[in-house]
Amino acid sequence: MTGTTGAGAKAELNPNATLLRDAYNLWNDTKGKSVDHWMSLLADDLKFNSLAAGAAHVAYLKAYDSKAVLRDYFDGLLKHWSMIHFTMTEYIVQGDVVIARGSCAWQNKHTNKVCNTPKMDYWRFRDGKVIEYFEYYDTAGVQAASVV
Repeated sequence: MTGTTGAGAKAELNPNATLLRDAYNLWNDTKGKSVDHWMSLLADDLKFNSLAAGAAHVAYLKAYDSKAVLRDYFDGLLKHWSMIHFTMTEYIVQGDVVIARGSCAWQNKHTNKVCNTPKMDYWRFRDGKVIEYFEYYDTAGVQAASVV
């Protein structure tokens, strides 16, 4: 069965969606300084992917096949961007999958341009840990904000 819940709703989420809601709230509140919290949610054999697929201007937004190397993603993201907001408003749950839907805005530290984009993240869990992730966002907006 599929269920949805907004970020401010009082309805109980499943345990995986609750983990994600709390992690997204911390991510937003710390403006990206909660990397260790995200890392604690991940299985060692994580499959991670990003819609930009390692494009030249954002080479760190690519596929990773283990938790051990994923810190490169966060390091690249936080080196080049400053978070303005990261707001997830809906969680859709089906079995071991959670889809988070919302929006985010980041300012590029080199160009000072802002990318404000809808955001959707696909998460698959096993035994309470994330084993698969794929992020969807406006890649043209990211590129436009990355190029002088």
